[in-house]
Amino acid sequence: MAFEGLADRLQNTIQRIKGKGKVTEQDVKEMTREVRLALLEADVNFKVVKDFVKRVKERAIGQEVMESLTPGQQVIKVVKEELTDLMGGTRVKLLSLNARRPSS
Repeated sequence: MAFEGLADRLQNTIQRIKGKGKVTEQDVKEMTREVRLALLEADVNFKVVKDFVKRVKERAIGQEVMESLTPGQQVIKVVKEELTDLMGGTRVKLLSLNARRPSS
């Protein structure tokens, strides 16, 4: 349930910044505030959230925008990369399901 709310909040935040031609420092502050609140509501540790927001701000503010991305897309890229890193980086297969049925 917490992750559904987190996903919704993040999606709404991303939609607001996505189409912007120019992202200001104020836009980044507002976006990181929403992301911070969403993570805290999802019971993410305060120190983890604080470090996450700091890294996003450092990377998003004043960063040169890649030619293939709009400024809004660049900020979203930074947030995605930092969220991926926060969740452990690469995708790991947690369960190894056996094709055989369990014995009774």
